[in-house]
Amino acid sequence: MTSNKQIALERVHKLFGLAKEVMHENPERAQRYVQIARRIAMRTRMRLPKEYRLLVCRQCKSFILPGVNCRTRIQQRREPHLVITCYNCGHHSRIPLKGRNKQC
Repeated sequence: MTSNKQIALERVHKLFGLAKEVMHENPERAQRYVQIARRIAMRTRMRLPKEYRLLVCRQCKSFILPGVNCRTRIQQRREPHLVITCYNCGHHSRIPLKGRNKQC
């Protein structure tokens, strides 16, 4: 059972690596690689690692690479957070930079 997930994780790593390499020359192929990687993760009921989840838009499910088809900014208002804006659909993802304070 765990061997299937290990194989799936290796394939996901390989596909995201290929997508990063090909993104500048052929964005459609990079999108296809990420689509296949997501499908592999869903079939094996495995969560994508956080580093890869940040590279997929939560609304349009497209592959976003900072500086190519998304904008990454740090905002200091309220709590410090990272804002990733997808150029394909305009969706904003906000990721807190500090951990939550644990109250007893």
